[in-house]
Amino acid sequence: MSADVQSNTEALSKVDSAIDDGAPASPSESKIKHRRTSSTVSGVFNINDLEKEGVELKIAPETQRLNWKVNSSSSTVDDKEILKKMLTHPPIKKIDLRFPLGLEVTARNMKGVTIKDALDAIHKQFKKKADDELDAPYLAGFEWDKDECYTRFIVHQKKTGEAAPPSGKKKNKNKGEEA
Repeated sequence: MSADVQSNTEALSKVDSAIDDGAPASPSESKIKHRRTSSTVSGVFNINDLEKEGVELKIAPETQRLNWKVNSSSSTVDDKEILKKMLTHPPIKKIDLRFPLGLEVTARNMKGVTIKDALDAIHKQFKKKADDELDAPYLAGFEWDKDECYTRFIVHQKKTGEAAPPSGKKKNKNKGEEA
């Protein structure tokens, strides 16, 4: 029987031309390869790394005047250009968004979380809710309390969707016309 095993081994080594002589015998011996680098973008950070370095995050101020209903799609925002802006500076790959009652959603984007990514994450939780089921259906903005939790933003909501306040330039023009 040992003669059969020996002949099988010899036959395999002769026939198996797909084996690379320099390749390791088992996968555990092979070098561990990292994920694709094409999905990572330079200048976009992991929030945990920023926390270790003590970097200050700045939330885009445009989020406070979106006048967006949480149970409607992000495409309903009036100014579509705002959706393309990064949610934070410096850009991050993911952020947890926590609501006052404890609900938490995560916005992710390997190229940097945009305002649209945050709105889409929130919308996913509320899309099946009717307007009368929501106490405060409009997004009022985000708050970052780095002392409480560095890796989480607090989501603020409001009951009514007031018209967005005009920018400083428009106010100055109106004041000049009235005077």
